Amino acid sequence: MLSTKVTEGSTTVSVPVPPEGVPFPPSEAPVFYNPHMELNRDISVAATSACAKRILLKKDMELKDITYLDAMSASGIRGLRIANEVGITSILNDWSDDAHELILENIELAGVSDIAEATCKNANVLMHERRFNIVDLDPFGTPAPYLDAATRSVVHFLEVTATDTAPLCGAHFNSGMRKYAAVPLNNEFHSEMGVRILLGKIARELAKHDKGMTPLLSHATRHYVRTYLQVKKGAKQADKALKELGFLSHCEHCGHREVSHGMAISISAHCSSCGKDVYIAGPLWLGQLHETQYCDEVLLEIEDRPLGTKEQAKKLVLACRDELDIPFFYDQHVICKMIGVSAPAMDMFIAALRDTGANVSRTHFTGISFKTDANIATIKDVLRGL
Repeated sequence: MLSTKVTEGSTTVSVPVPPEGVPFPPSEAPVFYNPHMELNRDISVAATSACAKRILLKKDMELKDITYLDAMSASGIRGLRIANEVGITSILNDWSDDAHELILENIELAGVSDIAEATCKNANVLMHERRFNIVDLDPFGTPAPYLDAATRSVVHFLEVTATDTAPLCGAHFNSGMRKYAAVPLNNEFHSEMGVRILLGKIARELAKHDKGMTPLLSHATRHYVRTYLQVKKGAKQADKALKELGFLSHCEHCGHREVSHGMAISISAHCSSCGKDVYIAGPLWLGQLHETQYCDEVLLEIEDRPLGTKEQAKKLVLACRDELDIPFFYDQHVICKMIGVSAPAMDMFIAALRDTGANVSRTHFTGISFKTDANIATIKDVLRGL
């Protein structure tokens, strides 16, 4: 296997050389490496460091005593960066023999043999066998087949990536139903739909093991969804988290939407605003996506590190921190088209909507999206007046 050296952050590793003329061949390379996920990994380093420091505040232990599992490591670059740049003990697992050999080579290359361990197992088997302070799932595709084992294994923090955005967001409806046991809607706010469908699935998996969760940072970027969760042990914590699950009722005719908490609820088939038929999604997570204090901690970590995507990472985390933590965002252009007006500048529109007394924010999802506690009628009135 031909390889070349790459440096991300302050860590240098060997990665596979793709076939000639093919810049990014995930299915063709003997070991998977995606250079376009550097932003994901940069934020992961900062976010995992923030998690580790939270563990140290509560536990009488040293940094190296904290265990981090990179369950599907491939080249090992994520776990190696955690070991090298955060300083916690990292277990790098992949069931591919080629990947395992490359990980062993990279552990020596990165100089972290004292705090990095390579394993070559089925990820589910490993997670059922051992417990880890922090578990990171970053599969190629859906994390669904690994969530039961991961939620059983994790002690403090769970980090999950999902790259199967088509099933999550409703574009591949039946696939999403099978993987996540939830009904998605493929509409203008499908990206947030994907985040909340994933979180709902994770909350249900944690509850099976008498664990609850608090989302600390969740974002939809390009072709993937990523979330960082604090795991809380106990049946009461599981029950508390399950209370954040529910359903969305959305009217595509007038734009009105309502959320209803609960797993067994009655929802009208008709819009309470215009009387037209509504579409229903769920069960999904209706609670917070981000914790402001944690986002601030991650921003400090980003600022203090030599990251290749530093400015982009800061911009994304800031946008997450500052957006209203309510479901779901509105797309300004969709509403303008609905009422037959031209879309005004976002800053001017947000200022005008705030003047009505409503809470409003932009979001990280798109440049033309916003969140507000104003109803759809107020939003339309403001747009008509601009």
